[in-house]
Amino acid sequence: QVQLVESGGGLVQPGGSLRLSCAATRLVFSIRHINWYRQAPGKQRELVATITSGGSTSYTDSVKGRFTISRDNAKNMVYLQMNSLKPEDTAVYYCHTLPGDIWGQGTQVTVSS
Repeated sequence: QVQLVESGGGLVQPGGSLRLSCAATRLVFSIRHINWYRQAPGKQRELVATITSGGSTSYTDSVKGRFTISRDNAKNMVYLQMNSLKPEDTAVYYCHTLPGDIWGQGTQVTVSS
């Protein structure tokens, strides 16, 4: 069964950093675009960042300059480096890919003092 598994979430103070990881199994990983989404309580799920199979990246405006998405195809891993975190970044973060509309289980990020 194809799987995406996120890790790296936690509690961090405003201004702090976290690195999220997404591990893929049973996928031809290198040819896939990978997305990071997030969902805050009471809000719709939001696309945060995308990395294409060729390594091109895109970000939602609210995280530009603070978040960096990267991939290591040899390890079947995608990362989301999050710096200068703000309370409004608090959400469950999900890894996602198409085709197949495959989602991970999510990892909680809480930014609070």
